[in-house]
Amino acid sequence: MITLTESAIQAVGRFISSSDKPTGGLRIEVTDGGCSGLTYGLRLEAKEGQEDTVIECGEVKVFVDPVSLPKLDGMSIDFVDSLEGSGFKFTNPNAVKSCACGTSFSTGDNGGTAKTCS
Repeated sequence: MITLTESAIQAVGRFISSSDKPTGGLRIEVTDGGCSGLTYGLRLEAKEGQEDTVIECGEVKVFVDPVSLPKLDGMSIDFVDSLEGSGFKFTNPNAVKSCACGTSFSTGDNGGTAKTCS
């Protein structure tokens, strides 16, 4: 299960309401990249894919593909707004190693291919 904090739900809601395209929910995925091998991807999408797991977090629907789901299971996403900046913060119990950037990680079974963080 993936959870979004109230702050994250409100942030996604603001992004959805300001989007000029029809939006059904938030896609969360894992792709190769970052200095630890894997990186999180977030984007608004009109509807879920045929094989997606759909998780309802308050008023937000979260779409997760079957390849990403095991690497994200148990993860919590928060939205932080501070003097240093604002953005999503990921707490993933499957990450055995992560980068200082906070968006790159590796798991015990598949670390991806490490790249330089920018």
